[in-house]
Amino acid sequence: MREIKASQITEVIERLCIEANEHLPEDVKEALRTCRDCEDGEIARGVLSDIIENYEIADRECVPVCQDTGMACVFLEIGQDVHITGGDLSEAVDEGVRRGYDKGYLRKSVVKDPVRRGNTGDNTPAMLYTEIVPGEQIRVTVGPKGFGSENMSAIRMFKPSAGLQGIKDFILETVETAGPNPCPPMVVGVGIGGTFDKAALLAKKALMRPLSSSNEVPFYADLEREMLEKINKLGIGPQGFGGRTTAIGLNIETLPTHIAGMPCAINISCHVTRHKTEVI
Repeated sequence: MREIKASQITEVIERLCIEANEHLPEDVKEALRTCRDCEDGEIARGVLSDIIENYEIADRECVPVCQDTGMACVFLEIGQDVHITGGDLSEAVDEGVRRGYDKGYLRKSVVKDPVRRGNTGDNTPAMLYTEIVPGEQIRVTVGPKGFGSENMSAIRMFKPSAGLQGIKDFILETVETAGPNPCPPMVVGVGIGGTFDKAALLAKKALMRPLSSSNEVPFYADLEREMLEKINKLGIGPQGFGGRTTAIGLNIETLPTHIAGMPCAINISCHVTRHKTEVI
C-alpha cells in the first residue's frame, strides 16, 4: 500500500490547470499545421494561420490560449493499492482548481446554481471523474472545457434497429447543426454504448485521446477515418468561413450495452482541445 497525500494531488491539479490553459497538446498543434498546409482557400489558410499564431503567442508569453478557460474536468485513475491521506479527495481537487485559476489569472466561469446562476468566484467545483485501476499510482488528467463547443454536444438513445447508419447520420447531423458555433476546426468525441450517462462520459474521454491515435478495434478505427472525412466534406471550414478543415480529429470510444439499446453521445470541442496529464 502506497500513501499519497491529498496535498500532492492539489499541487498537481493547480499546475495542470495553468499548463493546460496556456499550452495546447503537441498533437493538436501538429494537426492544425497539417490542415493549414492542405487548405487551398485564402480565407481558410488565413484563419488557420491566425489560430497557429495565437497558440504560439500563448506558448511564448504563458497566457491562456482562449478567454474561455472552461470548467475544470478532472479525471483520476487511482491505483487500487493507493491510500490517500491528509484530507478529503474531492476537497483536494477543488482546492487545486481554486489555486490554479487564481494563480494563472484564468477566467472564473462556473455558476453555483444552473437556473438562478451566481458565480462561485473560483471556478469550482471541478467535474470530477474517478476510476479504480491496478497499481499504486494516480494518473491525473485535467481537461478544461469551454462551453461554446460543449453547448453543441448531443446524446441520442438509439434502438439497435437504427444500426451503424443511424450513428453515422447522427454524427453528421450534430456537426452540421453546430456549424460555426464551436469555433471550428473542431475535435469530435464519440461515445457509443454503456448507458445514458456512460455514453456521455465516453465521448468526453474520447477528447482526451491523442489525435494521432486510432481506436484499437479496426472496425471503429475505420469508422473514425470515414466520419472525419465526411465531416470535412461539409465545407463549414475554419471558424465557419468555408474550407476543407471542419474538424482536425474524431475519436470514438465504446462499451458493451444492453440488448435493447445503442446509446450514442457526441461531445464537440473547439480547436482549443486542452488536456494535460501527470502521474503521481
